[in-house]
Amino acid sequence: MTVINNCDLPDDLYYVVGKHVWARPEGELVTVGMTDVAQSLAKTIIAVTLKAPGKVIAKGKNLATVESGKWVGPVPAPVGGEIVEVNADLVASPGLINSDPYGAGWVARLRPTDWEADAADLATGADGIAAYRAFLDAEGIACGG
Repeated sequence: MTVINNCDLPDDLYYVVGKHVWARPEGELVTVGMTDVAQSLAKTIIAVTLKAPGKVIAKGKNLATVESGKWVGPVPAPVGGEIVEVNADLVASPGLINSDPYGAGWVARLRPTDWEADAADLATGADGIAAYRAFLDAEGIACGG
């Protein structure tokens, strides 16, 4: 885990830096969620609307909509594919994204159409962390508080 500007960023995830979403390959599926940066910027998340499993979604299109007291916005898919599972716990407990964005607060699991091609555009490892650090510093973003 790397901490940048008080934001937790696991080194082993794939990021869409400007959209604050992460992807974690797990066998033939990819788990997707919002980063610590996203939940910190959104503040207390009060509602999550999830797409239905079975839907095929293009990279960059909405997997879910998240609402906080100050923001309503999409959770874009970092890779294209079929939604296999959504985190139904978020409907009753949307704050899981705030308390555990990389664990219990995951949003959806996809069966990617072309992981290799889509993952090539994602930031990961030391380069991904460096890219996220540059973005946060350029935007003046810090977590917590």
